[in-house]
Amino acid sequence: MSESTTAARLAEPPAPAPAPPRPRGDLVAVGAALALVATATALGLYYNRPGSGVVIYAFAPPIFAHWLPHVGPGSVFAVLVAAAVVLWGPAVAARLPWRRALAAGYATSLAWIFSLALVDGWSRGFTGRLTTPQEYLHEVPGITDIPRFLREFSSRILDFQPNSWTTHVSGHPPGATLVFVWLDHLGLRGGAWASTAVVLVAALVTVAVPATVALLGRRDAARAVLPFAVLSPGAVWLGVSADGLFAGVTATGVALLALAAVGFRAGRRYAVPTALAAGVLLGYGAFLSYGLVLLGLVALAAAALGRQWRVAALAVVGALAVVAAFALAGFWWLDGYHLVVERYYQGVAAVRPYSYWVWADLAAVAVAAGPAVVAAARRGVAGAIRDWRGLLRDPVLLLGVAAVVTVAFADVSGLSKAEVERIWLPFGAWLLPMTALLPAPGRRWWLAAQAATALVVNHLLLTSW
Repeated sequence: MSESTTAARLAEPPAPAPAPPRPRGDLVAVGAALALVATATALGLYYNRPGSGVVIYAFAPPIFAHWLPHVGPGSVFAVLVAAAVVLWGPAVAARLPWRRALAAGYATSLAWIFSLALVDGWSRGFTGRLTTPQEYLHEVPGITDIPRFLREFSSRILDFQPNSWTTHVSGHPPGATLVFVWLDHLGLRGGAWASTAVVLVAALVTVAVPATVALLGRRDAARAVLPFAVLSPGAVWLGVSADGLFAGVTATGVALLALAAVGFRAGRRYAVPTALAAGVLLGYGAFLSYGLVLLGLVALAAAALGRQWRVAALAVVGALAVVAAFALAGFWWLDGYHLVVERYYQGVAAVRPYSYWVWADLAAVAVAAGPAVVAAARRGVAGAIRDWRGLLRDPVLLLGVAAVVTVAFADVSGLSKAEVERIWLPFGAWLLPMTALLPAPGRRWWLAAQAATALVVNHLLLTSW
């Protein structure tokens, strides 16, 4: 008996049939999202007027970018990739053997991300993204002693010191900078190698999210999700921002949780090391970005769906091993977190109004997620309310609802006022499972809307970071 057959037979009973098509509700949800984006744009532009007295520090609100209509080397290729996914993506995802479908999805995702990045040009859109004075690579040449770097890291977080870390290094735990230091030590120096590594890892979201849904018993839904995972508007920021790498690492960690659960049920030897590896990746995620501790909600959802307490226990052991390693090396996560909050209010957070960004952030998320995810989230939340008892049986609903709650927590915290179209990429990835709830006859139209959103944003705006 094959591993896939064993997993299928051991999976929980299939979830209830999807709700009947209600396109009017979907269109209302998308219309409301468009109205939210339009309001955030209009009010943001008003605040940007000289003498308004309000500083939002976003020149193309609610997106952190500059208005700059342009085309570039990647424009034609991006349109061709989008057209191919819209026309053939659902059929290919439905018919190919599952592992080949995932491989095709990963390759197509790479093509989509690279082509969107190259709309801004090779240097401006790709090789130069991580080399600006605010980015990680600015500090890498000075980090020659990693133990000393970790011991002294917290002392250099606060601003207005002679040796303060640059913006992105100070705003994240040291694990993020270490990724680029390790690349440098391997001889993979410079912006081109750093950006390539980020994109290669970021595209793992396209594999990890549908794979998790499939491993947790919904292969049918996973095949529906795959084209949406490929053609996400969030790819505008996956290539190239370090948050894309964070999304790839943590999404893979959640997928490994699901794989370990299948392994334990089937009595496979890989179950224990896979569960530990899941914990290590998710634990390291907390040292990539402080806010990623909120992904614990998604990980908890995956563990609950897997119904294997051993997976959760071993994953906790793996995560604690990461925490212990950093602590022994001289960096205590809580110290860094409190100092980062203080640093945050030494800068733009002190002037960016919470009253605007607490809802404008949701408009930015709607842009990065795309209209299909907005419509799907409406269906998912409504389905969870109608059948809350069935949440623990359906990964499409539980993972999606966990992501919605995660975004809500991140939003009300006020610790990400603006720039969430990239900062919350690891959260937005887990909204994608709900796209399986969209009616099959209209999925190509929704894919086209996703592609159009990405293309419009990338060609009208010059995104930052």
